Amino acid sequence: MIDIHCHILPKVDDGARDIHESIEMARKAVEQGISNIIATPHYNKGIYDNDKGLVMNETAKLNLFLDDLEIPLKVWPGQEIRISDELSDDFDNNEIMGLNGSQYILLELPSNHVPRYTERLIYDLQMKRMTPIIAHPERNMEIMKNPQILKELIWKGAYSQITAGSITGKFGWRTKRFSKYLVQSGLTHFIASDAHNVGNRGFQLREAHKLIEKNFGQGLVDAFNENAENVLYGMKVKEFLFD
Repeated sequence: MIDIHCHILPKVDDGARDIHESIEMARKAVEQGISNIIATPHYNKGIYDNDKGLVMNETAKLNLFLDDLEIPLKVWPGQEIRISDELSDDFDNNEIMGLNGSQYILLELPSNHVPRYTERLIYDLQMKRMTPIIAHPERNMEIMKNPQILKELIWKGAYSQITAGSITGKFGWRTKRFSKYLVQSGLTHFIASDAHNVGNRGFQLREAHKLIEKNFGQGLVDAFNENAENVLYGMKVKEFLFD
């Protein structure tokens, strides 16, 4: 499996606290059947200033530790980028990057609303030949109340990624129910861990895939896995039909 959203880099955000926790996370990932992780530390200016250069350096350092310990996991650079009206300029200034340097860029919305400039930002990024992926829309309060907002963003060229723990119920029954609706409606294209540690914010990808297989069949699990691989290698993502 390939995990396209994970906070495994040490001491850069609210994920792994140190290299020991990063290594512990790596071991747990391998136990889950994960072979590749795109590290996506938060990029939120003034709070988490994890620019492109820093992320690439920290990813390379972590891979050296994993190689020395013979842990069969490869980590690739990326960011989880909090949207802002300055984001387009940050891209031009080479501060932000796509997932593993691809055209796919992982965007984080505020938890309680969708800013009015979101559609314009998505358009601006597309003009720069970048394809936005909306991280964990199932945990956005405004989208939960009005899923049409997410549908319109997808119609305009964005993709979306649901957190594995949302599917398993880690974030409560409402989020679990809404996640199932998004999967059933074709409104998500990726399942990723968004893991921050090995405790309360672990991977749960294997468990989520089992639930998706039970409810929707192995074919959809395979499609999600294929999409994660396509992002890692910068290839075309498979789109799903709506109800």
